[in-house]
Amino acid sequence: MNADAQPTVLEFFAGAGLARLGLGGWRTAFANDLDPAKTRAYAANFGSMGLRQDDVWDLSVEDLPAGRADLAWASSPCQDLSLAGTRGGLTARRSGAFWGFWRLIEALDDQGRAPRLIVIENVTGLLTSNGGEDFRTLAETLAHRGWRFGALEIDAIRWVPQSRPRLFIVATRDSVAGLSGPCAPFHSRGVVEAHGRLSGDARAAWCWWGLSEPLPMRGDLDSLLEPDADVVWFDDDRTAQLLRHLGSLHRQRLDAAAASTGRSVGTGFKRVRMEKGRKVQRLEIRFDGIAGCLRTPAGGSSRQYVLVAQDGGVRARFLTPREAMRLMGVGDDYRLPASVSAGLKLAGDGVAVPVVRALSEGLLKPLLAGQAVRAA
Repeated sequence: MNADAQPTVLEFFAGAGLARLGLGGWRTAFANDLDPAKTRAYAANFGSMGLRQDDVWDLSVEDLPAGRADLAWASSPCQDLSLAGTRGGLTARRSGAFWGFWRLIEALDDQGRAPRLIVIENVTGLLTSNGGEDFRTLAETLAHRGWRFGALEIDAIRWVPQSRPRLFIVATRDSVAGLSGPCAPFHSRGVVEAHGRLSGDARAAWCWWGLSEPLPMRGDLDSLLEPDADVVWFDDDRTAQLLRHLGSLHRQRLDAAAASTGRSVGTGFKRVRMEKGRKVQRLEIRFDGIAGCLRTPAGGSSRQYVLVAQDGGVRARFLTPREAMRLMGVGDDYRLPASVSAGLKLAGDGVAVPVVRALSEGLLKPLLAGQAVRAA
């Protein structure tokens, strides 16, 4: 790649285009997603040039642009790999879409125009799903095709007030030196243990990628919320009904917040827990200025609540799509769909923009430039 040229990317499972926002100066030569609502949102914000609404299994190499891209980015569906899901693994229907992406990479490779870099983004459950077999299979697949690769576990909480750990597998064909071994904080225990389960060609192809740790996060949850007067709060009865789902520990957290001076802002999710042999729905809250990991609004318990304790009282409401996007590092100029559910789904299925930006500037661009990998 010419030093002055704009690097190109093929964006698979593009969703709302948050990876594109994070990559910034890269040129998206191709993007695809199966979901019509996501594709409409992507087109509304970036235009439809190079955008395809298709199942990745229905695409062929002829559908991809000519030439060799610098990067293929794949944020394949994560539901079957999530620690909160059924963990069906890469053979399951949704997460199995990865293999639809991979056959396109193989086809490009057979034509001598595989991208120089690949990023595979997913939930951290990929490290352990199916007893670690999914990650091992993916690693062996990369190594078999001659890719050198490594993994980083990155939590968006280092940039935005949302706890959102994700796994990023970065693969290259170029000969670039990595670190001599794992380095905190992005080589988590899960990454180190997954590496330890590799053997043969997969272990030989492994690289310990470095990435500089960001400056401390600026701002907190309350700074990203809409003004109180501009949002719809639950009435007293609905708030009381919601708070009845608190267990003793979380009730203590709420009581402490309500008893403190000033304004305390928290978030919460409803979760099903086993108590005394039976399933009980519980509201679990936090008042540390951090939102819980955004999820898609597939059911009522998947929507995140905002709670404000102030002057001895408590108010509650749902987190809005705009607030969810801010928690993903997305500016207010992003055009959201009219549907609340669709907007929340864009955020819940997305990748945090500042994480992608840090990965691009700290690792991907240096790799393209043939620079040795370092960590600050």
